Amino acid sequence: MSISLQIGTAWSVMAVLMAILWWIQNRSHNAGIVDVAWSFGTGLCGIWFAYFGAGDSLRRTIVAVLVGLWGLRLGIHLFKRVMSEAEDGRYTMARKRWGDKAPFYMFVFFQIQAFWAVMFSFPMLAASANASKGNLVLIWIGVGVWLTAIAGESIADLQLARFRTTPGNKGKVCDKGLWAWSRHPNYFFEWIHWWAYVLLADGGPLVGLAITGPIVMYLFLTRVTGIPITEARSIQSRGDAYRDYQKSTSVFFPWPPRKGNSTHA
Repeated sequence: MSISLQIGTAWSVMAVLMAILWWIQNRSHNAGIVDVAWSFGTGLCGIWFAYFGAGDSLRRTIVAVLVGLWGLRLGIHLFKRVMSEAEDGRYTMARKRWGDKAPFYMFVFFQIQAFWAVMFSFPMLAASANASKGNLVLIWIGVGVWLTAIAGESIADLQLARFRTTPGNKGKVCDKGLWAWSRHPNYFFEWIHWWAYVLLADGGPLVGLAITGPIVMYLFLTRVTGIPITEARSIQSRGDAYRDYQKSTSVFFPWPPRKGNSTHA
C-alpha cells in the first residue's frame, strides 16, 4: 500500500470516529472525550503505519509495540479522568464563548483533532519506512528513550493524582517530587517520548519527517494547547501560590528549584 493511501485511509477513519464522538459529546456536554480519542487514535494510526510500512520488520514491530503501549496508557489515563471529573474548563469556556455556534465549532475542532492524530503519527510512519538493518545501537537507545519517557510521565501523573486526593491539599500547588523540578513534568516526558521514533527513523528516507514530530509537539505544549492554558487556569484557581511556584520552578525542562522556594503543598 502506498504511503499516500495509508495516510488517506487513516485520516478517513479518524474523521468518521471524531464525527461520531462529536455527536456523543453534543448530548453529554463533555468534550474531554476528544483527548481520549486523540490518544487512542494516534496510537492506532502509528500501528497502521507500522503494519503497512516498507521498512525493516524489526523496526516496524518495535514501532507498533511502542506506540500501541503509549496510546493505551495515555488513553486509559485520560479516560479515567474524563469519566470521573466535570468537563475540562477549556471546553466549557469555549462553549460559552462560541454561544449558539458551539455545536458547529466543536465539530470543526473534533475534525482538527482527527487531522492532528494522523499528523502526529508521521514519526511512526517515518520509522516504519526505514529499511536499514544497521544502527542497532540507535534502535535500542530509542527503546531506552521511550522507556524513560513513559516511566517519567507515569510517575508525574501518579504524584499529581496522589497530591490531589490527599486531604487538605485542595487549592494548593503540587511542588513535590518531579513537580519540584518542573511545573509540567508530564508534558516534558511526553515530549521526550517522540524522540524515540526519530532514533528509529535514523538512516531512513523520511528521518526529516520524524524530526517534525518532537518539534511540533514542543510548540503545541509550550505555546498553544498545553502550558499557556494550564497555567492560566492554575493562576485563576490558586492565585499567588501559583505565581510563587512560577518564580521558583522551571516551566518545562527539569531544573533544581531556585533558592528561596516556598512550600506550597
